[in-house]
Amino acid sequence: MKKSTIALITVFLLIIGLAGCTQQSAPTDQRGQEKISFVLDWTPNTNHTGVYVALDQGYFEEEGLAVDIVQPPEGGALPLVAAGKAQFCVSFQEEIAAALTSNNPLDVVAVGTILQHNTSVIISLKENNILSPKDMENKIYATWDTPIEKAILKQVITKDGGDFAKVKMVPNTVTDVISALQSDIDTVWIYYGWDGIATEVKGLSTNFFAFKDIDPVLDFYTPVIAANPSYLQNNEETARKFLKAVAKGYEYAIENWEQAAEILVKYAPEVDLEIAKASQEYLSKQYKAEVEQWGYIDATRWDNFYAWMYDKGLIPKKLPAGTGFTNAYLPQQ
Repeated sequence: MKKSTIALITVFLLIIGLAGCTQQSAPTDQRGQEKISFVLDWTPNTNHTGVYVALDQGYFEEEGLAVDIVQPPEGGALPLVAAGKAQFCVSFQEEIAAALTSNNPLDVVAVGTILQHNTSVIISLKENNILSPKDMENKIYATWDTPIEKAILKQVITKDGGDFAKVKMVPNTVTDVISALQSDIDTVWIYYGWDGIATEVKGLSTNFFAFKDIDPVLDFYTPVIAANPSYLQNNEETARKFLKAVAKGYEYAIENWEQAAEILVKYAPEVDLEIAKASQEYLSKQYKAEVEQWGYIDATRWDNFYAWMYDKGLIPKKLPAGTGFTNAYLPQQ
């Protein structure tokens, strides 16, 4: 699971001239199936299982689609979609906000959320007795050193009655949480659905707290599936077919989490099957959570987070309500 997602925001904004280029029609393969390029945000993991299931179970083929699942380039997936070089990608609500408000805005929109709630947590070894944000005072935190990361941490620590200035911020891009927690690092920001589950599987005793439980405004959408609005307008039927197949894939993963994990590992054999199965069981309850429709984005939650980002100076422009997402292409209930 990617730890430095937020850091990519500043990277892709350096790419200019992409927003004006859009793909106007869908190419086809030799069998006449419409070709779709779907770009991941990071290495394959259980956030992506529904897409791999749709590929493996023939859901894309049933819709007349030939989908290629590809790794992201160094600059991130979102610029490729904005430029019309890919049709869909995995992105994040905060990344889309930065893309829309940059000096060279990218033409992108979220078309569905993969998870209903933000599973971001701060994790630590149980022996350190860090039970809430305030307990991070005088402890070492591995930071990506990004403005939004620091703003979120300050929000939860201050709300818990702590002093953010007392946290010992040490720049460190953690790639192995289990090893990091057993070093001189006390706390790490992770997505519990992968790294948190990995600590359980490997027998590490930990404590953690979730941002969304401290402040509801931080229950933002991460990750999401994004597309180019121009592509959607010119290929509405294809977009609907793609999301219909993807939704079916995630529904399968909800009902058949163990088999879904095996499908993921089939396509990504480097993934630890034990962790994948445990993670899949956990995420089977997170893909839809309390909503009836996979992918549905609540406008109030979306807008509230963008208002918070603007209030904290994390984006230079105030985004109008309803900006940056649409539920219009999700399967009809």
